[in-house]
Amino acid sequence: MKVPFVDLQAQHYAIHDEVLEAVDGVISKGNFILGEPVSQLEAEFAAYCGTHYAIGVDSGLSALQLALEAFGIGPGDEVIVPANTFIATAAAVTFAGARPVLIDIDPSTYNVDLDRLKSAITSRTKALMPVHLYGLPVDMDSIMEIANREGLYVIEDACQAHGAYYRDKRVGSIGHAGAFSFYPAKNLGACGDAGMLVTNDPIVDERVRAMRNCGQRQKYYHTFAPYNHRLDTLQAAILRIKLKHLDVWNAARRSHAAEYNKMLGDSSVIAPVPIEGAQAVWHLYVIRCTNRDDMQTHLGKQGIGTGIHYPIPIHMQPYYQNLGYQLHDFPVTEGYATQILSLPMFPELSREAIEYVVAAIKSFVPSSAELVRS
Repeated sequence: MKVPFVDLQAQHYAIHDEVLEAVDGVISKGNFILGEPVSQLEAEFAAYCGTHYAIGVDSGLSALQLALEAFGIGPGDEVIVPANTFIATAAAVTFAGARPVLIDIDPSTYNVDLDRLKSAITSRTKALMPVHLYGLPVDMDSIMEIANREGLYVIEDACQAHGAYYRDKRVGSIGHAGAFSFYPAKNLGACGDAGMLVTNDPIVDERVRAMRNCGQRQKYYHTFAPYNHRLDTLQAAILRIKLKHLDVWNAARRSHAAEYNKMLGDSSVIAPVPIEGAQAVWHLYVIRCTNRDDMQTHLGKQGIGTGIHYPIPIHMQPYYQNLGYQLHDFPVTEGYATQILSLPMFPELSREAIEYVVAAIKSFVPSSAELVRS
C-alpha cells in the first residue's frame, strides 16, 4: 500500500470542473492584476474570519511583513516569535527592519511558552507574533492579556490554521491582525503562492492595500513603500472555489486526527494534544518518537510518506547566526527537532490508510525502547 504525505491531486480532482471554469473566466476577461475575483475573495475571506478587512497578497510572509510595517514597527524594535516555527515568521520581522526575539515553546502544545514570553518583553518590544503551529491554536486569551497590559500589538501567524477556532472566534481575528498563507499544501491552498492579511483596523487595511501595490493609493502616486506583493487574480479565482469547501475539508482532518489519536494510544509515540477551548484544523499531524530518523526510514519502506517540520531550529540556521543565539538556548525546541515526525494528513485520507500507517508505526522496533517524555 502507498500512503502519500499529502495528495493535492485528490483534492483538485473533486473540484476540477469548478476550478477550470473560474480560471477560464479570468482568462476571458484578461484582468490578471487585482481583478474582480481578488476583491470578491477578500470580502468572502473577511466574512469567513469575522473581520472587517482582508487584503490579498502574494504570500503569508508578505502578509506578516506588511502588517508589521503598517503598525510602524521597524529598526530598533523587537518582535517576540517562537523558536519552533517556519523561518518565514522570523524573516518577516527581519525584512521589516526589526529584530526577532526567539523564545522556547511549551512542551505540551509545541506553541509559544507564555512564561518565557513574559520574561522576554523589554522596552524595545513592540509586538508579539504567536504562531498557530500545525493548525493548533495558541492560548489567545493569555496572549491578549499580556499584550493589553504591556501595550503591544499582536499579529497572529495563522498561516497553518485556516478556519481554526479559539473559543468562539476564528484564529487571525483575535489579535490586531492575522496572516494566512495559501501555499498549495495548506488547508486552503492556491495553485501557486498566495496569502492574505485580515484585520479590523482601517488604517492597517489602507496601508497594506497600498504597500502591496507599489505603495499607491492612486495610480502613480506612491505614498507608501513601493512593494509588489499583490495577489494574482487567477489565484484569487481558484481560492474562491476552494473556500466554499474549506469547512468540510477541515472536518475531515479533525476526524482523521481523532482516529490517529485513538489508534496511537497504546503505541510508543507521543501524539499531539490541542489546548482546551480550541478547535484545531490539523494542517499537520505531528508525533514525537525516539529514533525518529529510523522511524521515518521504516515508514518509507512501507510506502508511507512523512515530513519533518522543522529539523533545524531558526536560531541554528546560517542566516540567523547574527542574532547571537547558541546551541542549548532553546532546549525544548532543539530536543523536539530531533523527535518530531509529520504523518500523512489530508482530507481525502482513508481510514484504511490511517490503520496502515499506525500498524507500521507499531511494527517499528527502535534501538532504544524508552519513550520520549517531557
